[in-house]
Amino acid sequence: MRSSLTLVGTLWAFLSLVTAVASSTSYFLPYWLFGFQLGKPVSFSTFRRCNYPVRGEGHSLIMVEECGRYASFSAIPSLAWQMCTVVTGAGCALLLLVALAAVLGCCMEELISRMMGRCMGAAQFVGGLLISSGCALYPLGWNSPEIMQTCGNVSNQFQLGTCRLGWAYYCAGGGAAAAMLICTWLSCFAGRNPKPVMLVESIMRNTNSYAMELDHCLKP
Repeated sequence: MRSSLTLVGTLWAFLSLVTAVASSTSYFLPYWLFGFQLGKPVSFSTFRRCNYPVRGEGHSLIMVEECGRYASFSAIPSLAWQMCTVVTGAGCALLLLVALAAVLGCCMEELISRMMGRCMGAAQFVGGLLISSGCALYPLGWNSPEIMQTCGNVSNQFQLGTCRLGWAYYCAGGGAAAAMLICTWLSCFAGRNPKPVMLVESIMRNTNSYAMELDHCLKP
């Protein structure tokens, strides 16, 4: 089974898959932000949270210890987090798409040329930039009432209060940085240049096909 990638391209495909999986997994896990509420640990991502308060008997607040996503997009605590959800999700989807194509390039001949590899690297740069933008938007939502209740009522934009950033936030940002810097650079050397003989054969096949179609159309 012949690959359409060079040795560097194989490394690029592997790193593309790793960065895409790391960023996408971190996007879906609610471990971007950690804090405490009513004595219970609470964690958030952009559209999910673990442990939340509800009204119990006698109108007292009790903590439900389970993880889940917000009931609707509008229920996400702040506009900044809503934007972060969309931007980061788009970036993860783009990285996953490129990673899938790169892995297929390891198994299929003539799938990824030198120019195609560079275009895919540009797409990875855009995907990493989108995820990085989402990470930059995330602190803008720390002044929402829901987050302030978890962070000791002293949090603000770019001020965590009693909360701390979780490993998933760093993992998403690290995956985006690796995609932008390392994968984009490796993609420039990922694809194989078409061999002259193969290129000539491809041109001859296309020429013969067009000639046969033209001949068929001109026949009475």
